[in-house]
Amino acid sequence: MDALAGLLEGPRARGAFMIRACLDPPWAVRVEDEAPLTVMLMIRGHAWIMPDTGERVRLGPGDLAIARGPGPYTCADDPGTAPQALILPGGECAHPDGRSLNGSMDLGVRTWGDRVDGGTVVLIGTYLMKGEINGRLLDALPPLLTLASDMWTCPLTPVLADEIVRDEPGQEVVLDRLLDLLVIAALRTWFARPDAAAPAWYGALADPVVGPVLRLVQDDPAHPWTVAALAAKAGVSRAALARRFTALVGEPPMAYLTNWRLALAADRLRDSDDTIAAVARRVGYGSAFALSTAFKRSYGVSPQEHRARTARAGTARAGG
Repeated sequence: MDALAGLLEGPRARGAFMIRACLDPPWAVRVEDEAPLTVMLMIRGHAWIMPDTGERVRLGPGDLAIARGPGPYTCADDPGTAPQALILPGGECAHPDGRSLNGSMDLGVRTWGDRVDGGTVVLIGTYLMKGEINGRLLDALPPLLTLASDMWTCPLTPVLADEIVRDEPGQEVVLDRLLDLLVIAALRTWFARPDAAAPAWYGALADPVVGPVLRLVQDDPAHPWTVAALAAKAGVSRAALARRFTALVGEPPMAYLTNWRLALAADRLRDSDDTIAAVARRVGYGSAFALSTAFKRSYGVSPQEHRARTARAGTARAGG
């Protein structure tokens, strides 16, 4: 697994909130949905993205922004425009005072705003659950990143613009996969920049000692790895590997392995009907009890509770 593949492993939208916003100036929308990741792709017009903390940016046609939650932000035609709508968790829309908009701005299939041919058109895709995005990827991203149209050319833009307003069987799955591809394409471009601030473990994959160890752990997490076994594979002593790995990755080898296994288990619990014991074996734990103990220590809930919680969230979204 190469460095970029390891980083981008994980964007898997499930019933993502997708919408085409069509607005006429002056307009402003306050976003407080606490979503882990939102993608905004400008089709027409301009928009300011203004996080509560950090620098604000102006988007033009073809520009893309990715906002990492859960922090709130405001989108507007001008920094001075007061918000006219509030986006809440689950994609609920309300007036700034909390009164529901009651669909008053619905313009058709996944289209929202003032009028279909509004001066500003932006395609928005939101991952509603943190488990749909690899946690290490989220940790690697700034609260707001942007790609100007002169930095990248994305062939997915016209496809997404066409598909987002379709109402056909299986359309939700089509849009989920297009959103995943858009995120991967954008982040691949963003991390390829000369000044890209990649996370420590991402850079460590290029190290001649730590890189092979990371690949072994990522490719075969179920193997009963020890520091001694990994050090032997890398051709160094246990102490040397521990020092070098911790310095480059930011945590010891066994801590990294544990976190990787638990992240894989969380995804498997959400995406499959495997028993807890089967999930445990798949990610390197000897029993359901061993996985449950480690999982609860890290996530604060048991594997069963995590599965039930994600299932309820998925059902609620499907019903909405």
